[in-house]
Amino acid sequence: METATAIYLAIGAVGVVVLALSLLGGELLSILHVGDGPVSLEVVAGFVGAFGFASAIMAELSGRAVLAPVAGLAAAVPTAWLALRLGRAARTMPTDATPRRQDLVGALGVIVTAVPSGTGYGEVRVLLGGQPVKLYARAEHPIPAGAQVFVVEAPSDTSVVVEQTLQIDPHTPGKA
Repeated sequence: METATAIYLAIGAVGVVVLALSLLGGELLSILHVGDGPVSLEVVAGFVGAFGFASAIMAELSGRAVLAPVAGLAAAVPTAWLALRLGRAARTMPTDATPRRQDLVGALGVIVTAVPSGTGYGEVRVLLGGQPVKLYARAEHPIPAGAQVFVVEAPSDTSVVVEQTLQIDPHTPGKA
């Protein structure tokens, strides 16, 4: 291995280390990050890494150190552009709203632990944002485990007030 190849491999390794630090440290290590502009840590890491490794490959394959930086630049510019586009897409990706306590009202659920009447608590499993969530449940009347319920109030983030839904027996027509 020639000295030029070793130097280019070291440059590529620096790019990989900078990329790893940017992934682990995020914005803490983003000294060069200026808003959402073209100079961000992931762009610099992509450019430096691609330049180093592509230059090392060209230096080894051609045996001429003069062609290595040209090949490095030819690989580094599109890599930096791709890093810019991917980083921008990741930062501006739309996400769902964070579920709130009010989103529980009106949800259907299943009683996991029987709910006593009055002030005692049982447990109910409801779907919130597509995910099952287990909450403490209160009710005016006792509700057995396995019963279907409707959330009528959410007094806190971890408890709800429920009412049992009407169960229809499919084997007995006309009777609820």
